[in-house]
Amino acid sequence: MSSQNLIKMVNEIARYFATEPDQALAVSGVRQHIKNFWTPGMRRDLGAWQEKHPDAVLHPLVLAALEEPEGVT
Repeated sequence: MSSQNLIKMVNEIARYFATEPDQALAVSGVRQHIKNFWTPGMRRDLGAWQEKHPDAVLHPLVLAALEEPEGVT
């Protein structure tokens, strides 16, 4: 899957969870969705892409999920 598709998908997931008023629950929801439904390769590709493009536009909930100690890997 292309990086562009991964970014589009993860940002859509984050927009869905952005409706949650509790920020911690929203971040947890994004992280858990990625862990539950993305393949290990997709998660690795997302992490690698984010490391190479730290200034790229990712939804704030995605950034928070990636920064959590448990991460998404």
